[in-house]
Amino acid sequence: MNANPAFRTYQEDTAIQKQRWIILIVLNLFTFMATLDGSIVNIALPVLAKELGVPVAQIQWVTTSYLMAICAAILLFGKLGDIVGKIRIFKLGTVIFIIGSLLCGLMSDSLPYLIAFRVIQAIGASMTMANSQGIVTDIFPAYERGKAIGLVGTFVSLGSIAGPSIGGLILSTLGWKYIFWANVPIGIIAVILGWKVLPKDLVRVKKGIDMPGTSLFAIFIVTLFAGLLLGQQAGYDNSWIIVSLAAAALSFMLFLFVEAKGKEPLIQLSLFKNPLFSISIITAFLFFTANFSFNIIAPFYAQNVLNLSPFASGFLLMMFPICMVVVAPISGALSDKIGSESLTLSGLSVMVVAQFGLSQLHEGSGAILASLWIALLGIGSGLFSSPNNSLIMSQVPRTQLGSAGSVSSLIRNVGMVFGITAATTILFQVMSREAGYRVTSLIPGRPELFLSGMHAVFLTSAFICLAAALLTGWRMVQGKNMKRSASEV
Repeated sequence: MNANPAFRTYQEDTAIQKQRWIILIVLNLFTFMATLDGSIVNIALPVLAKELGVPVAQIQWVTTSYLMAICAAILLFGKLGDIVGKIRIFKLGTVIFIIGSLLCGLMSDSLPYLIAFRVIQAIGASMTMANSQGIVTDIFPAYERGKAIGLVGTFVSLGSIAGPSIGGLILSTLGWKYIFWANVPIGIIAVILGWKVLPKDLVRVKKGIDMPGTSLFAIFIVTLFAGLLLGQQAGYDNSWIIVSLAAAALSFMLFLFVEAKGKEPLIQLSLFKNPLFSISIITAFLFFTANFSFNIIAPFYAQNVLNLSPFASGFLLMMFPICMVVVAPISGALSDKIGSESLTLSGLSVMVVAQFGLSQLHEGSGAILASLWIALLGIGSGLFSSPNNSLIMSQVPRTQLGSAGSVSSLIRNVGMVFGITAATTILFQVMSREAGYRVTSLIPGRPELFLSGMHAVFLTSAFICLAAALLTGWRMVQGKNMKRSASEV
């Protein structure tokens, strides 16, 4: 593996250091928008289902197609960033993301068109996500690198959670197409600023693209989530669904085999030999799975059970990101003083209580009680997100920070897709059992069917958070044992 450094002059490096926080703002702005678009459409799904005349089981593809495309492409663009330059790929991704956003609002008169343009958006988003943490690593000095990477992680979590609330406000005042169009003026400003302040790439690595690994991983993502989502409509005993899930399992096993034997693998499997890194990644996956179960279900509860307008629903769901944005910086600062492990455990414990509280909501609960549980979920998420992101990045050597960042972004997006898929699968299974026939959408005049499914979803999310808390507790014990062993040596 050969490196081709693009040396900067002293004057260039000095100018970069003066502008490093502006550069971070540009990176975080696109990181925020890219992750926001994974969830902002959720609040508009009830409206989209009515306007496009499709059931809920189909309209959720507007969200999942975006996340699936990111999952399938993000490792490839991380590798391309190493080869042709992370900043070059990031810049190209910003332009593609803006074009996709414009097309989503202009020409999405049918579900297939909307899904196709969401995939274009996702390609641009994956190019920015895959390389943002690597750019931060290149630009920031070692003594500020952890803080900068932690801020990227905070914007990632905030963007992924704030979607329904921000989307509700846009939907109620401007209409659903402006959910996509809002990206365009903000994105153009960020592009102009980014092309002005982003420096040239410092290092490019001469290595090949792992096409077998890339292809196998894309097949795994598409067949897995397509099988899970289509199974909601056709039934999981359908022969095509069984073939799709079997293909997912086979392609994943082949992917692991290829990556273990390859000279230039798409993903560094050696990262997972560190148990503390692996546990942190698993808890991040469970965190996003639980939160996206909430993100996909809560808008329907607010609008179809509590009969709130999209505007009022947006304000209700806004409690989550407001509490998270207040708590996350405090949690990040505390983690530098008292360590991250206790904060992540506290955050997950709070989330268990909040998810259990959400599982007890019913038709007469009212918006105030719902807002209290949503706020508590935001507090727990704020306590967890930044410290856990710091734990992930602190467990890998400097030379593997780029790979660790790509893996972290991948796991986050897989968790989002899995949360949506698991939540809707549980919802429709419970609704079908209660109704006595297959249900793939909400049934007018039967809120009790939806509430039965919602209760099952939030109880499942509570147990997911509990499992993550137990893993975090085990990680704390292992970390203390490792420190004790090191001190004895």
